[in-house]
Amino acid sequence: MKFLFKNKKNDARMIYIDEHIDDFDLETALRQISAQRREQALRFKFERGQRTCVLAYLLLKRALREEYGIKENPIFEYGEHGKPAIVGHPEIFFNLSHCREAVACAVSDRPIGIDVESVREFHESLVRYTMNDQEVAAIMGAARPEVAFIRLWTMKEARLKLTGEGISNNMKDVLCGNAFRYDTVECLQQRYIYTVCEYC
Repeated sequence: MKFLFKNKKNDARMIYIDEHIDDFDLETALRQISAQRREQALRFKFERGQRTCVLAYLLLKRALREEYGIKENPIFEYGEHGKPAIVGHPEIFFNLSHCREAVACAVSDRPIGIDVESVREFHESLVRYTMNDQEVAAIMGAARPEVAFIRLWTMKEARLKLTGEGISNNMKDVLCGNAFRYDTVECLQQRYIYTVCEYC
């Protein structure tokens, strides 16, 4: 596994990003992760999905080792809406995300959400279904509407992952309110964007 970078914004969190999805031996990696995660990875029909699932877990393992000195494979338990937590370590919060271009892992001492998405073409019907009028106007008026859309989408999904709600039936109002802080990074040369969301 080639490690791309980690970004320490403050004492509370670490952000790990890896773009090298094809640069590790999948069979070896599958033997190095928990049986729980191996089963999850092998549910993916295609190798790309297996690789991103495994790599996200390897990033979490690295973060736990470097930041907390934890060397054993983490085991997950899940909240009401499927948000994972580490068994035996309620003081550690994390979130994982992946797309075709990159895998992301956020680790913190307080709740955190992260979402990474590929920059791609979109259908206007999806924009109007998931964005409010102000957001639609901002997207349609942007120099690169596909970038503006993915930026807002990662913000919404990171917020929902922070709170553990998952994808909502009313995506239009997700960004309303001032209780959350968002940090978005656009890696446009690599064709992905990620957002980290925390409580203010």
